[in-house]
Amino acid sequence: MLFQDREPSSRPLLAVAAATLAGAAAAGWLLQRAWKPRGDTAHRGAQALGAGAAILCVSVALDSALEHYRGSYKDRAMFVGPTMALLGIGVGAYVAFRPERANDRLPRIALITIGATGLIGLGFHSYNILKRPGELSALNLFYAAPAGAPAALTLAGLYGIIAGELVSGNPVRARLTQYTAGLIAFSLLGTVAEAGLLHFRGSFQNPAMYAPVTIPPLAALSIGAAALTPRAASIAEPLLKATAVLGIAGPVFHAYGIHRNMGGWHNWSQMILQGPPLPAPPAFLGIAAAGLGILPALRDPRQ
Repeated sequence: MLFQDREPSSRPLLAVAAATLAGAAAAGWLLQRAWKPRGDTAHRGAQALGAGAAILCVSVALDSALEHYRGSYKDRAMFVGPTMALLGIGVGAYVAFRPERANDRLPRIALITIGATGLIGLGFHSYNILKRPGELSALNLFYAAPAGAPAALTLAGLYGIIAGELVSGNPVRARLTQYTAGLIAFSLLGTVAEAGLLHFRGSFQNPAMYAPVTIPPLAALSIGAAALTPRAASIAEPLLKATAVLGIAGPVFHAYGIHRNMGGWHNWSQMILQGPPLPAPPAFLGIAAAGLGILPALRDPRQ
């Protein structure tokens, strides 16, 4: 036979599926460290920030690997994001379990590089949007390169750098903790904006799609308020925990969304690319974990 229809190889997607399972296991392992950190408030905050950075990088690594695979990796620069995210998982985990070494030269250089890579990626993604017909239009925001993944990479680098400063004996630690709370509030609002945009694209057809645009904004406001008054920390804690639960439950809902698409999981090699992104919701988990870790320092800034 001279001509045959060849189906695209599913091996790369099988590798991504295996990586997703491994990433979920790693996220659970890191979350245990973030949820029950040890030591004084500074070390506990640093551990949680490291774990949150690593969980964010798990989300970025899997999400960018899938999205860039959909783009056929036509530009070699598309390999950089997933590679830096994998590095971020390792460095974030190192900070989570060895916070006193977070300010060492190699981890710090790696974290700065990861954060800078995220900024460069954000520039590339912005250019990808603006070069299209219509430039900054709703259609391009819906379907062009998303800004959330490279921004999350930058946040992961910042979380790790801040973790090192918290355990360095910095005399302005209390002020740094307040700034970190503000950064976490900003992180949540940015993630809410992306989730809201994509759920709007999906017409909010499932009532559960409203959860990521209602609970996390309240958590952002509460932790932002906790930076100004410690009393708000008692309100922020349950809201951040609810946000973390959303980050865990989100992939389950997205898996159901894939099931509802034409062909469902029987056509998984296509639907995992076209359906709701499985790795995106854990970004809420990583940010919430970091926020929960710094709440004790906000309650008692003298420590």
